[in-house]
Amino acid sequence: MPLLANRMSRAKPSAIMMIAEKAKKLKQEGKDVISFSVGVPNFLPAPHVYQAAEEALNHDSGQYLAGRGEDILIDAYLKRLHENGFEGYQKSNIATGIGAKHLLFSLLYALLNEGDEILIPTPYWTTYQDIADLMGAKTKQLKCSSEQHYKLTPQQLQQSISAESRVLLFNNPSNPTGMVYSENEVKALGDVLENHDIWIVSDDIYNRMIFDGIGFHHLLKTNPNLRDRIIMIDSISKSYGMPGWRVGMMAAPESVAGAMVTLNSNSITNIPGVVGAAAAAAIAGPQDFADEMCVEFAKKRDEVMATMAQIEAVNCPTPQGAFYAFPDISSVYGKTYQGQLIQNDVDFCEKLLESKGLAVVPGSAFGEPKAIRISYACKPDVLTDGLSRFKQFFDELNG
Repeated sequence: MPLLANRMSRAKPSAIMMIAEKAKKLKQEGKDVISFSVGVPNFLPAPHVYQAAEEALNHDSGQYLAGRGEDILIDAYLKRLHENGFEGYQKSNIATGIGAKHLLFSLLYALLNEGDEILIPTPYWTTYQDIADLMGAKTKQLKCSSEQHYKLTPQQLQQSISAESRVLLFNNPSNPTGMVYSENEVKALGDVLENHDIWIVSDDIYNRMIFDGIGFHHLLKTNPNLRDRIIMIDSISKSYGMPGWRVGMMAAPESVAGAMVTLNSNSITNIPGVVGAAAAAAIAGPQDFADEMCVEFAKKRDEVMATMAQIEAVNCPTPQGAFYAFPDISSVYGKTYQGQLIQNDVDFCEKLLESKGLAVVPGSAFGEPKAIRISYACKPDVLTDGLSRFKQFFDELNG
């Protein structure tokens, strides 16, 4: 029979989803399993979002819709941008897609030629590397250790940019680490970028999930001279409890936004009107609900860090955003659990799941094999139980 395209040899399924599916299967088999694997908020959208969806459904035309996105969604996103101090954007600067992941895929398709180089601060969200591989692009991983709180330094950035560099992927707050860059840290990176003509993809989907009053700081504000090279990506998935609704938004130079609309016309055509109306209601409607959820996540973060502080073998920088922790657990490599050797992060995760029924994601999926990712986007009682199991596992290690 005919063969698949060569590029499919570079494709691989999401490591996060593989862990989640394994945990789900064990649950279906009747085993007591807690999953700290998938970053899915443990809340549903606010009532006004469902009301907007119902209203849109009642007036559904059944027709094709605008490839850029319906006016109601574009206007809502522009309103939010302007409220956040991102002035000057018009409809021609905006594009929408089936979630941020779809936008990133189309965006890199539009920006990169095969062999072009992408700079990826590491640890990174797994999909960055996966998309780059499919595109046939080269990646340069800029390793950011736990000792530097998993944050990219201006010196690293300066040393990494070459004549082949085409795109920097910058995720703040970070998935998988939960780290948030301060205004000075963002400005220092922006000062370097002002001297290099590369695209800057700013993945901002956790921008409403920031703790400790430190605020969200953006390259577009610290370094406005970068405006014609910055592409902002946002989503309704995390802040509004809507990952399954699949709506992503992008603000970019007009040429980039236009390219995305063209790609939409040849792929998805348009996002469904019902989900677009729901997304518009979430973005432009009352924000009290999202703000309350952020407060809850901060409390969960504190509980996670209280447990980490009790485990001597763990080095976990304090996350100040999103709903992830990324503890460095490499000090236990070479130890045993019930006679079985733990050689790496994958061994650790497998033994933790098998023995304690707790699913976490190996750090190697994010480019850092010394660590694991914990998603604390779960119900409070589940989080407490899971953290107890996590500590018990360390208490029972030998060697």
